[in-house]
Amino acid sequence: MRIESLPVESENFQIIRNAACEADKAVHIALARASGGISPASLAQASIDWATHFAVSPSKQAALYQNALQAVSELGAWIFGGADCPRQPAPRDTRFRSDAWRSWPFNLLEQIFLGTEAWWDEATTGVRGVTRHHEQLANFFARQSLDVLSPSNFPWSNPDVLLRTWRSAGLNFVQGVANFWEDQVRQERELPPAGAEQFAPGARVAVTPGKVVLRNHLIELIQYLPSTPSAFPEPVLLVPAWIMKYYILDLSPHDSLVKYLVDRGHTVFAVSWKNPDASDRDLSLEDYRALGLMAAIEAVSDIAGGQKIHAVGYCLGGTLLSIGAAAMARDGDQRLASLTLMAAQTDFTEPGELGLFIDESQLVFLESLMQHQGYLRGDQMAGTFQLMRSADLIWSRIVHAYLMGERPAMTDLMAWNADTTRMPARMHSEYLRRLFLDNQLATGQYRVEHRPIALTDLRLPIFCVATLADHVAPWRSVYKLHLLTETEITFVLTSGGHNVGVVNPPQQSSYSYRLGVRPAEGVYSDPDSFLQSAWTEAGSWWPAWAAWLEQRSGPSTRPPELGSDRHPPLCDAPGSYVHLR
Repeated sequence: MRIESLPVESENFQIIRNAACEADKAVHIALARASGGISPASLAQASIDWATHFAVSPSKQAALYQNALQAVSELGAWIFGGADCPRQPAPRDTRFRSDAWRSWPFNLLEQIFLGTEAWWDEATTGVRGVTRHHEQLANFFARQSLDVLSPSNFPWSNPDVLLRTWRSAGLNFVQGVANFWEDQVRQERELPPAGAEQFAPGARVAVTPGKVVLRNHLIELIQYLPSTPSAFPEPVLLVPAWIMKYYILDLSPHDSLVKYLVDRGHTVFAVSWKNPDASDRDLSLEDYRALGLMAAIEAVSDIAGGQKIHAVGYCLGGTLLSIGAAAMARDGDQRLASLTLMAAQTDFTEPGELGLFIDESQLVFLESLMQHQGYLRGDQMAGTFQLMRSADLIWSRIVHAYLMGERPAMTDLMAWNADTTRMPARMHSEYLRRLFLDNQLATGQYRVEHRPIALTDLRLPIFCVATLADHVAPWRSVYKLHLLTETEITFVLTSGGHNVGVVNPPQQSSYSYRLGVRPAEGVYSDPDSFLQSAWTEAGSWWPAWAAWLEQRSGPSTRPPELGSDRHPPLCDAPGSYVHLR
């Protein structure tokens, strides 16, 4: 009887086990939604690690006690003895910028907050025994908690809000309530922020004339002809990140990289990624390489009559381009003339604060959420980036919109930033695990078509752009490309952040950049040495890049035709995929 009942017991056991697994997923999904995708387990581990080691570190406790006494002494000397102000906000901290914060008692509130902020920064770092990842997490969430309590966030402790209330007889709060209600309605209806409709693609942005010459399940490829009488023979292929719409590279005519290139005699192709939905949950990172990058290269090569291609990748698009170029080098495919990587990481050992959200616990929660939805929503991804700069991107906006009753004028870049896209579940999981968590590309473990690739195989010249204030792809992380290949690298470090450092037209003279060249098989120079030796130039880096491209291009010839027999024009730019929500 026992033997005969085994299959039934095994079947029942499997049913129970499957039900338990589904229960696990349901719990993870509920927690991920409640916490904004942040794993409570990961945060708890970091807190316990820090608290445990802090409790058995009397020297650290004594140092913090001494620091607290010193801070109180300096504050007292400032209040009663006329000493200089003990603390100044960080250069990028705009919360206390106005002169109203220099008056009593608001300057006292500012000093108390800055002193508390400095004390907790010291408390959560340098505790012996705490793992680096847990230390960074503890420090990050201590800073986030303090940002909530900043005196700039409350109407009774913010002198700018009080002054606005006095001058407007309280109408700022009336307008703030109206702004809050409008934002809630737009969020509920999944509409873009107020004013973004003025910058619809094809109307005021993404207006450079062009034609879609290829459409598959994942991309539309747009061709732009030169606006000059003659053209360089090598086309330029732009591969943007699929986390946002492609027209970051074709904003308004005055800050469009596409227009800048066609006005200098280049034939330009741009990849416009499809905004995936739940039916695309099984699209892989390999699909993005094959159906996206390689399909575009095939079409560009056909239309350009076999001319070599200047390939350009931005952010995730640059990482994908690095993978594709390494696979092409491995296979002897020589269709690329040069490689330009803009704010793109190839080594993920130091990915900045984004790495705080990538560990095994975080990925389990995120994967459960993505498996349920089939994708990661754009607003969920945007929330992570906002957390990394919460003082500017969350609290400052709340203060201005809801307490001051004012909204900044909508710009093309702000409207683009709100035009978010989704990430297929499988692809995003592979991207985070294979690149961020396991760092396979930098260690020669990443496989394309079941064979490993290595960036050391690259022989073509590389123009690498990093931005000084980048919180998505920190410039020192981008610089690690020097360790992964021996080919010629022209490295540019430009002022600005992840977006404005790249969208940097020549007329914006407030920017500057540093440039250095490491020749093929040259000696490695570390980032600090680069800062000391690289020459600095005022203005945009675009002209330097354009000159670099032209030096590696053939003599100008007659401009090409639109499309080819195999790739006829399908519709006008910006195409249809850019409008998918």
